[in-house]
Formats: sequence, structure tokens, C-alpha cells
Amino acid sequence: MKKTENQMLVIFGASGDLTARKLIPGLFNLYLAKQLPPNFVVLGASRSDLTDEAFRDRVVYKSPYLKEKIKKLDESEVKGFADKLFYMDLGKDYDTDYAPLRKRVESLKADHGTSGNIMYYLSTPPTLYETIAQNLSEAGMNTQNNGWKRLIVEKPFGYSLETARQLNKGLHKYFTEPQIYRIDHYLGKETVQNLLVTRFSNSIFEPLWNRNYIDHVEITNAESVGVEKRGGYYDKSGALRDMFQNHLLQIVSLVVMEPPIGDQPEEIRNEKVKALKSLRIMKDEQTLFDNTIRAQYVASEINGEKVKGYREEEGVDPNSTTETYAAIKFFADNWRWHGVPFYVRTAKRMPTKVTEVVIHFKAPHHQIFKDSGMQSKDNKLIIRIQPDEGILIKFGVKVPGQGFKVERANLDFYYSSLAETYVMEAYERLLLDAMQGDATLYARADEVEAAWEFVDPILDYWKNGKDVRMYGYAAGVWGPENADNLMNGFGFWRNPGENLADDPGYCVIC
Repeated sequence: MKKTENQMLVIFGASGDLTARKLIPGLFNLYLAKQLPPNFVVLGASRSDLTDEAFRDRVVYKSPYLKEKIKKLDESEVKGFADKLFYMDLGKDYDTDYAPLRKRVESLKADHGTSGNIMYYLSTPPTLYETIAQNLSEAGMNTQNNGWKRLIVEKPFGYSLETARQLNKGLHKYFTEPQIYRIDHYLGKETVQNLLVTRFSNSIFEPLWNRNYIDHVEITNAESVGVEKRGGYYDKSGALRDMFQNHLLQIVSLVVMEPPIGDQPEEIRNEKVKALKSLRIMKDEQTLFDNTIRAQYVASEINGEKVKGYREEEGVDPNSTTETYAAIKFFADNWRWHGVPFYVRTAKRMPTKVTEVVIHFKAPHHQIFKDSGMQSKDNKLIIRIQPDEGILIKFGVKVPGQGFKVERANLDFYYSSLAETYVMEAYERLLLDAMQGDATLYARADEVEAAWEFVDPILDYWKNGKDVRMYGYAAGVWGPENADNLMNGFGFWRNPGENLADDPGYCVIC
């Protein structure tokens, strides 16, 4: 196990929702698992007027996110963690003199022996990233003369290729690339990381992972909720920016990438960048028309309850053309994947919440046991990322009785069956990795830009193209009626259920 050095975590935007909902619970779990270093403190910094005690109340003692966990613990355990948390009011603006912040950091360092190792977590809007980095630099808080300094930034990292480049350039003025950790919580999920192990540690999959044996690859990210209270943000973003450009292209890179030389962070990240750069960028309008679908959910009734359409949601423009459903067909131009189509979709207001990767294998070249329904019974490897995390293999077996009728059987593995194993939450894992300087699960500058290079032409076409269409789909169904047309000749989407082994077509409102 890697050693976690003594250090301090400074969270900018510490009075916000992310800190209470994800960061502090993640740190609390690490504390309970004795994964935090002996000398460790957290300094929350934001514009709210809070004392150390008030901050501890908000994120620990009175936190709705820790309520149930705290009930089961001894009071001294909870206090031991809470006493590691401190707070500093930055005043009215993040663009201010950080000399007082430096003074507080130095004081905590002296009192708690955290050394000069500091991790800055920017839980703020991206518009503040460069401002905070600059102010840290001007206060001399980015130098690594006395311990390392690391900067963690949240998504969205840019709004387009140009803005991502500007943001990278802005941060690089004050922090070097090895100091910058761009967090994508999807990469913290155990099942996403297991893609690498499934591929490269199993001789039953690795030799088959190419165009000779794989027919097509399908990735689905579905959410059953709408935009909820994020209408104002979502209407400026949309499904392609919110989920596809970051989370789903990260998953794509793990499916497409070549075997790295070893398991070192840079070796893996090098191959992920190559994978993203191999994606065929769609530029002409006809290609974009044929290979992309966007849609919005409209008002419907789910389980007897009326559900608003997207344009009726709070904060959304009544004439909005922002997509809540995006489906893209594309290819990777390299030796391994030549001619193999990738189908990726993401959407809100689907019948169930699910994220999974489906590898569809080619049928045997010579069909001995012919069956009119064989197309829907291809061999599949299904890697379920959430919920009901696990792996499912679908293969052919003989139906008992006369003749050779073939049916598909399941061979499955579930993470929940590992009763003795504790599976870390995504933020828990990512925070620990950053503390240890392991950047494997963090996006590099060139990786972010490669993803935007692929997505930018699609966004531009959807905004300015001549024959662009916005389809509608009733809230609670699997997208617009013409979604299967994207697969022209490859059948139809696998519409998964909440449980991994549910049959396709499962629908909670049927």
C-alpha cells in the first residue's frame, strides 16, 4: 500500500453543496478506515461568514449526509474527525489578497505538523479557477520548495475546445501540469477501473478485443431524474457537454486504448490520449446528420404522477434547443478498431438509472444452428458501472428437448457478492489517490483537449447546421422513436433494467 504523507487540504468553495455531500463524507470514510496520514487537517475557505465550530456543525455534526453514519459511531470517533476541520472566511470575493489565508495555513501547519504538503481543491465555478490559482501564486502558496503543492479542479473543464485550451493555459501560468489534477468522479468508480483489469488480465478477453471478433460497442448512461434544480446550469450545457464529453469519453478511452507498458499513471494516461485522438472527427453536415441524434423529454405521466417537460422546468428557456438526450455513432481510426462502430447515448428522464458498456461479439462465420432470432442473441459482455455493479456474459446454450434450438444463458459476477471487501466511493478513492500523488484516474491537459476536439464539431453542427432536428420523447421512455435508426443494420439498443440480468426492453412503467 502506498504511503500517504502528512499534509493539509484547503477546499475553496467549502460552504457549497459538493463539500458537504461528497468531499467531507469521503474524507470521513478515509478517517474511519485509518487511511488519512497522522498529521492531517482540512481548511475550508469560501465567502460565507462561518467559524470553525459552525463549519464543523454544517459538514459533520448536523450534516444530513452523515446523519445515519454518525448514529452508529462513538462520539469520540466523530469528534476526532471534526477536530481536523477548520474554516476561513475569504470575504466578499475570491479575487482578494491571500496573505491572511497564507498566515492561517502557516499557523495550522505549525500547530498540527502537516509539513509543507498542501492540496488545493477548487470546489468553485470554473470561472474562478484561474483567479484562485493566480492569487495563490501571488501569495507564494504554489511553490514546492518546502513540500509539494497540488491543485484539484472539478468539471466542467471548459465549455468548448477553445475555452479548455484557455483554461489549461491560464492554470499553467501558476501551476505545472504534474501539479494539476482534473477530477472526473466516474473514473473513481470501481467498475470503471475494472474495465482495464477485465481487458488486460484475462486471456479469454484480451485476444478477442479487436475488429476481428467484436461487431460493435454500445455504451448507455441513463438517468431517471430530470434536470431537477439545475435547470439554469443545464440549459447552458446540455447532455453532450454534461456527460458525454467527460464521463463517457473517459469510458470510451478505456475500451479503445492499447495495452500500456505498465500500470504507472503516465503510461495509462498516454494510451488514453492516443485512444481519444484516434476517434474519427465528424466534420461534414451529412455525416453529422446521419450519426447524431438529439432530443428533449416532454411532459408525461410516470406511475400515475404528472412529470414536467424539459422546457417547463425551472430555469429553462421555454424555447430551449438544449438536448437532454444525445446519441452518437462514431469510429476509431486505428488498427485494432477499424470498421467497428461505437454507439454511445446519454439521457435524462429514462425508465431507470443505469450506466453500462456492452461489447457485442460477432456471430460465428459458419452458422450450424440457424435460428431466425439469432441477431438478438449475439454473445455479449456487459460491464455494469451502476447500479447492481458487475459483469454479465451472454452465451448460447441448447434448449432441452429435440433438435438444436439455441437460447442465451447468463454467466454473471456481482461486486455485492464480495461481502468481505469494502468498495470505496468514487470521491473517497480519488481524494486518496491525489493525496498520494497518483494521477492515474485524473485527466491530463492533452486528454481534455482531445475529447473537446471530437465533441466541438457536433456541438457546432447542432447549433448552426441546416437540417438539424430536435426530437421529443415522453419522460419515462427510452428516448425518441427513431433512436434505433442510428444502428442501421446492427439491430437495436439494449434497454437495460435496474438489475444487471434484466432482459432488454425492461421498463419500470410498463
